[in-house]
Amino acid sequence: MSGDFCTQRNLFGGAIVSNFPLRFEDVSNIRQVPDHQEVFVDPTRDESLIFELLDLKTDVADHGSATWFLQDLANEQDAEGTMVLDQSGIFEADGLRFRNNSAIINTAVGQMAISKGRQGREAQNLVKVYLANLRLKDVATDVLVTAYEPMLINPLSESAAAVGAGLAVPAAQSGRLPMAEVFKSVVLSFKVNDWSLFGASL
Repeated sequence: MSGDFCTQRNLFGGAIVSNFPLRFEDVSNIRQVPDHQEVFVDPTRDESLIFELLDLKTDVADHGSATWFLQDLANEQDAEGTMVLDQSGIFEADGLRFRNNSAIINTAVGQMAISKGRQGREAQNLVKVYLANLRLKDVATDVLVTAYEPMLINPLSESAAAVGAGLAVPAAQSGRLPMAEVFKSVVLSFKVNDWSLFGASL
């Protein structure tokens, strides 16, 4: 894909690493996101990756947890027309172990109409959302990895000025790795280097 390779990137000061392309710029400081979040954006395609550390939601079942978080995200963003397109079963991440226990991963893919920032419903873009929930139970943490891929850009959205209105150009057509592949790489390569990030002692 024209040099659009996945490279190991540091998250949360290097306590976590994951592989995704360099075209995704770290905008966490610019956007002043909370400490438990890191945001990476490709401004040329209006695609984004968000990494979030949350307290473990013990009342949410492992099976379908990603779908639960996807619906929660849709409610939080006042999204319209939310549909779940795909969801995985749960699987263990052998490479993501604390003490002797593996993390549990569940993924979901959805579609929703959302507006950027404080723009209203009249400026909503249609996006595909990829969400992975990595459940690190021994450190009482739910990690969310969320990837946004625009499908249709509203002419009234601030995104239109950067990438143009209308149907989004497919990634492969513009020499970029498709978001589905970026997301897969992020999840499969996700690794914790320093468990003290979660307040854990080895």
